Order: sequence, then C-alpha cells, then structure tokens
Amino acid sequence: MRPITGLLANGDFETPPSNGFPSDAIADGPDEIPSWKLSGTVELVSSGQKQGGMILIVPGGTHAVRLGNDAEISQEFTVEKGSIYSVTFSAARTCAQLEAVNVSVPPASQTIDLQTLYNVQGWDPYAWAFEAEEDRVSLVFRNLGMEDDPACGPIIDDIAIKKLFAPDKPKDNAVLNGDFEEGPSMFRNVSLGVLLPTNLDEEMTAVPGWTVESNRAVRYIDSYHFSVPQGKRAIELLSGKEGIISQMVETKPNKAYKMTFSLGHARDKCKDPLAIMAFAGDQAQNIHYTPDSNSTFQTANLNFTAKAERTRIAFYSVYYNTRTDDMSSLCGPVVDDVRVWFSGAGRIGFGGLGLGFWVLVLILVV
Repeated sequence: MRPITGLLANGDFETPPSNGFPSDAIADGPDEIPSWKLSGTVELVSSGQKQGGMILIVPGGTHAVRLGNDAEISQEFTVEKGSIYSVTFSAARTCAQLEAVNVSVPPASQTIDLQTLYNVQGWDPYAWAFEAEEDRVSLVFRNLGMEDDPACGPIIDDIAIKKLFAPDKPKDNAVLNGDFEEGPSMFRNVSLGVLLPTNLDEEMTAVPGWTVESNRAVRYIDSYHFSVPQGKRAIELLSGKEGIISQMVETKPNKAYKMTFSLGHARDKCKDPLAIMAFAGDQAQNIHYTPDSNSTFQTANLNFTAKAERTRIAFYSVYYNTRTDDMSSLCGPVVDDVRVWFSGAGRIGFGGLGLGFWVLVLILVV
C-alpha cells in the first residue's frame, strides 16, 4: 500500500456506520465507526447536538467523535519507515475544564492540553509530529481523564497526515526553515491556522527546525487567511512569554553575526500594540511593530557575537493580545523570514555590496 497523505480514512467521521448515524447520544457508544478501532466510551456526535444545556461543538462538517473516560480510537496506515510525519487534527472541549487528549504513534506520544481555548469558536486545530519506526503504524487518540460524568471528554475531528521534509540548508543563512514554508497540513476551508503545542524535541516538531518550548501554543498561519510577510506560511506568537519558538543554529565561536526577520500583523483584527522579544545568544531586544500604510510588516535585526558552535535564537510576544471584534480570541505579532549570517558579510557576500559594484571598480582601476 502507498503511504498516506492528507485526510485519514474517515478522518472527518462523515462516513456513516452500517446502521447509520445515531439520532441521539448513545451512552455506550457506537458499535462501529468505519475505518477506526474503538475502546471505551466513544460517541459519534452531531452538529447542534445538546448535552444538558450545552450544545456540543463539531469542528468540521456535521459529525465528530467524543472520547469518554479512558476511551480511545485508533487507525493503522502505511508510512515510510524513518520519515517524519505531522498529524493535524481539530479538538474541542466539552464539560471538563482540564480536558486533554493524548496523541500517539507508539512509541512516540504527547498529551496536548485543551484547557486554553484560543478562539471564540470553541475549537482549535492542532499539529503534532512523529518519526515512523515501522512501515505500518497505528495512530491513537486517547482521553486520559477520569471525570465524574463518563460522557465528558474531548471532541476530535478532521484528522490528516503529512510527510515532512527537512528543508535544504541555505548557503547564506544558518537558520533552517526560517521562512516556515515546511510544516503540517492546513485545510483551505479553515481560517484558524494550526496550533503548535509545546514540543521540546526539535527533531520531531511539526515545523522542521523549530521548537515550541513554552507551556502555551503558537499559531502556524497561511497566506490564504492571514497576512504573511513572505511566502505562504509564517508564525503568529500568542500568550506572551508563554508562547516561545526557538532554534539552535550553527555558528562559529567569537564571530559576529546578524539576525534579521520580518515582524508584522496578521490582519486578523489583533489589538495593538504588537511587540516581540527577540533573542540571539546572550543578546535580547524588545521590538515593537510600527504599522505602515503600505505594508503589514517591517524588517528588524539583532547583532550578536557567537559564544559556541550552536547559538539559540528565540521569539515571544511581549503582550497578551486579543482580537478587537470579540476581545477573547488570542492573537499576536507575526514572525517570518528569519535569517542569521556573518555580520561582516552581506546576504549576497562582498560585505553587503553587490557583485556589479566590484566589477565596476575593477574596470575603473584598469
């Protein structure tokens, strides 16, 4: 079988079971969900379905799955052994404040906290990454919680897989994937971006090269729904210093370097002011985004001297920003096109002067 890419088989839970979709909540869960294995109290929920006085949130389409206490769903599929894959999925909370979902492709596993809602729609897309240790793997979503109401638990929907590629290392830039173009699947009909939860293993992040090293997520955004400084993808920093992205870049000790990057506004009605803290080695700088009528971004830079063969660069939002239209959805400054190079040489070499300049000098001398 060919390795899968895109939506998993019945990853949107819109394929009806053999006896049809349930008309009401079924306490014991469905007998089957096509393409998925079930364990524990698993429920197919429908858009508009009520539980007590609460309307359940279905992220996409008209159906999703809810995981009760210690319940799980799993699906096997074919991958390429040794490759890294991202898993994109949508998740919503129900009746418990401390809900979380564990996502795993054994032995890789991560528990993702769903306590924070990042927008007023009541659900968020997330991305997680794993390295395939076999040609055939099993993706498992499990609710580890034990609530008094066994029907409580996270709602999961729209599960997609994407093979990730390590971007080529630029010749004039020490930053890997500094333009953020390589990353997880994003659905064109979803305007919320994709949240990248904490992941301290830089080899397994859903955005190659970068690590989310804080206790809150950052948002991976696209140019179809947001303003992106360069290319089609970028990072929006959320939740102040609780949302940090970082990377260890190769440097030469005692050499002077310059880090440049684009700082901007996503045009998602985020309330001003917008500012970031940028770090490069032992240097840090607070940089405010100053709006320009002709552009939604500006170029910023930070000079530093490397102390070792690897130097940490990092960014977080100075403020806790929300959108002006609902005053609740989290947002923040956008970072893109991150570059690090010897400060004694320009991005194209020759001390920042173009090759044509030096040719002209040579002609004049001759």
